[in-house]
Amino acid sequence: MGKNDDHSLAAELASRAGELLLKLREREGFADPKALRDAGDAASHRFLADSLADLRPGDSVLSEEATQAEKLASRRLTAERVWIIDPLDGTREFAEEGRADWAVHVALWERGELTAGAVALPAQGRTLSTIDPPKLPAAVPGRVRIAVSRTRPPEFVRELAGRIGGELVAIGSAGAKISAVLTGEVDAYVHAGGQYEWDSAAPVAVALAAGAHASRIDGSPLTYNREDPSLPDILVSLPELAPTLLAGIRDLHR
Repeated sequence: MGKNDDHSLAAELASRAGELLLKLREREGFADPKALRDAGDAASHRFLADSLADLRPGDSVLSEEATQAEKLASRRLTAERVWIIDPLDGTREFAEEGRADWAVHVALWERGELTAGAVALPAQGRTLSTIDPPKLPAAVPGRVRIAVSRTRPPEFVRELAGRIGGELVAIGSAGAKISAVLTGEVDAYVHAGGQYEWDSAAPVAVALAAGAHASRIDGSPLTYNREDPSLPDILVSLPELAPTLLAGIRDLHR
């Protein structure tokens, strides 16, 4: 693995972590889902953290699998470059045989902005990245498919879909949901109720590079590398649908 540029590095690391996870899944099987989830989280985190320490030793890292002390470490808050990674986004889906809606996230934050990112979808055989962002599909008049959680779709999103004539589509990980917007499987992803920076940094980097809309559900910008890494809500959509979705959300929260 060479000292290539940050966009290529993000894609390469996400893809290689994904390959590692596929091999682990095949080797361990699905008889003990918790053990498989734990092993996947640990192995992917170790690979990504070690690779970044070797290839970008001057950069900081914020990872879902870091300790609480590491997540709150002051060093990253004063750093100019921070890699925000989710070694295994969608552990539930990873440990379910036949499911492909899980991902690996690698993003780079620099001086207040996401500047590079990649989302590997290993079981789908593809990686979306800021090297060559996907070409967004055009919105189809009268159709709004909204990706939501398989297990805990927010009630207000059901109400939003009812108001605008939308259809809810259950998908696993956040990375898989945002990727589905970019590849045309859905038109939007709306979530509220709890997430963290690593859940969205990489897919948002790719979404913004592709020209998609990405914001908080009140329309304010998504910001990263804050002291508290919680980022409780998000809207990612085809750009032409964003005004309708934001207006519908505002109406529901009045």
